[in-house]
Amino acid sequence: MPNFPIIDTHLHLWDPKNLDYPWLADTPVLNKAYLLDAYKSATESVEVEKMVFIQCECNPEQSEDEAAWVTELAQKDTRIQGIVAQAPLELGEGARAILLRYSKNKLIKGVRRLIQSEADLNFCIQPDFVTGVQLLSEYNFSFDICILHTQLENTIKLVTQCPNTQFILDHIGKPDIKAQLFEPWKENIKKLAQFSNVQCKVSGLVTEAAVDNWTKEDLKPYIDHILDSFGTDRVLFGGDWPVIIGAATYTKWVETLDWALNTYSEDDLQKIYRKNAIAFYKL
Repeated sequence: MPNFPIIDTHLHLWDPKNLDYPWLADTPVLNKAYLLDAYKSATESVEVEKMVFIQCECNPEQSEDEAAWVTELAQKDTRIQGIVAQAPLELGEGARAILLRYSKNKLIKGVRRLIQSEADLNFCIQPDFVTGVQLLSEYNFSFDICILHTQLENTIKLVTQCPNTQFILDHIGKPDIKAQLFEPWKENIKKLAQFSNVQCKVSGLVTEAAVDNWTKEDLKPYIDHILDSFGTDRVLFGGDWPVIIGAATYTKWVETLDWALNTYSEDDLQKIYRKNAIAFYKL
């Protein structure tokens, strides 16, 4: 385990009694409230210094309500120092109004508009969506890329068109770890890492593996490739709680990552677990 306080760049919190999350109906283990007290219990063996809340795919009409709710939670737990909010970037210029409102909330550091659930592989390169992502730089917002590995190729095309936007790839692009597939994920990760405005979040790996019987050895080649591609200056730790609970405890995930990084220096570990998060999300 890290011997210093870490920063969790991927925290989810929700209460189905407060907001509507349609996707929870298909995931019984997650279909209940997951709030700060439960997070504190889950992380009791890990010293978490700061957290970044990531939008939880509530009803899109409630996006601003979610951001406002988490802003209130941050007054109760000041470790919440960043919010990545949901916004309809597919509206192109039509998304400007919500981005302007978000810009008045100092906790909001970026936007995530989920791509992984879009059946159309071309969704993220449609002109209006590209325009919406380009707008983010005007408001000093980053973009969290949440995709499946099959969407990497078009994601690279999106990034190519948005040189002024800062990107971070969630969950290392969701490779098929369960099947131990590496290509074309490996090659596409190499291509994506060539863009200096893209960083990568080491998070969510356990839920892409065989959730009931994955091993740390299953994950290590993927972690190694991310570090080889992005380097220690552009890789950030993410907990992805509570989504990970179907595959691992928070502690087990941190222990697994720590094991995979055991050859790295103290300075590199500080970057991955803390310093890069502070810089990227402006904490």
